[in-house]
Amino acid sequence: MPRDAAGLPLDGLVVVDMSQFLSGPYCSLRLLDMGARVIKIERPDGGDLSRRLYLSDTEIGGDSTIFHAINRAKESFAVDLKSEADLAALKALLARADVVIQNFRPGVIERLGLDWAAVQAINPRIVYGSITGYGSEGPWVKRPGQDLLAQSRSGVMWLNGDEGQGPVPFGLAIADMLAGAALCQGILAALVARGVSGRGRHVETSLLEALVDFQFEVLTTHLNDGRRPPRRSGFRSAHAYLAAPYGVYPTADGFLAIAMTPIARLADLLGAEALAPYRDRPATWFTARDEIKAILAEVLAGETTDHWLAILEPADIWCAKVLDWPELMESEGFKALDMLQTVTREDAVSILTTRSPLRFDGARAGVADAAPRVGEHSAAIRAEFGL
Repeated sequence: MPRDAAGLPLDGLVVVDMSQFLSGPYCSLRLLDMGARVIKIERPDGGDLSRRLYLSDTEIGGDSTIFHAINRAKESFAVDLKSEADLAALKALLARADVVIQNFRPGVIERLGLDWAAVQAINPRIVYGSITGYGSEGPWVKRPGQDLLAQSRSGVMWLNGDEGQGPVPFGLAIADMLAGAALCQGILAALVARGVSGRGRHVETSLLEALVDFQFEVLTTHLNDGRRPPRRSGFRSAHAYLAAPYGVYPTADGFLAIAMTPIARLADLLGAEALAPYRDRPATWFTARDEIKAILAEVLAGETTDHWLAILEPADIWCAKVLDWPELMESEGFKALDMLQTVTREDAVSILTTRSPLRFDGARAGVADAAPRVGEHSAAIRAEFGL
């Protein structure tokens, strides 16, 4: 049941999470890592659909690794939203909650009688968080709010990959994660405002809004330079706008990333005579990106990554070895962060997963409990809240 969150900023706050899949649950996970108690509302017949959203053929205790990763230490309260008795119990729980989160398609939450106006009437102090795919107005409102589809509509795919490659999606559910993080920020702000006014607020965001905000830097450039479309480098592109040498290059035994660096310095350090025509002509570092990168790639491929790091790092060149996950896990830099934890459940389910990215007063919070079984805490929650 309730975990020990003493000393964390949100200790004592109750979050009712009616969302599923990734965006809403990611938001409630962040709140949980800051001390909040999260009660996850699930259907009795199968629960959150992400329990069966598999990234691989790995399942733990009958549920997907995604579900476990994003719902650790939460409590599961099984509610049949078609049952008047269960709906009444949920409303009674909301009357005592501090935060509620939902990511139903627009219109669904109104039909359930659990929209902002209805819940505020039950509990004027509640902070109500909503995530949609594309907002509450416009022609895309009823389109599926799914990560890949939101990426497709956001323009972000044209920033990845090489020129001529076509749109390249991110290999992560960035729309879900960014929308969840944005909603968490808004909820925290609304909680601060509630401490002053005593009133709750409705905080809204969407996958598309989060992705547009994610692109604010390059999108602002586009909007103010004649609206020229971004042009990715045709060779080892890493950023649609930044000049050479910005990119990732193969070495004799791996890959090396080089960020913003004057070409003249690189030419001297690498002994790259072929870069002479570009040394003191900064304009060419963009207009001749591909040619410069091709020269760098040929030079860097001749020696190992460690060889080049031994030359570049003492010269304060912004560079890094490109690590894969096994290398990351074994690195002293990663181990020093203590970002992994093992969480368990009473039925012997055990999973190694990540910890909170936040530290308070120098300490990183951890939890011991794995994600719950469907309705695992229903009886205890009913007894505690008198539902």
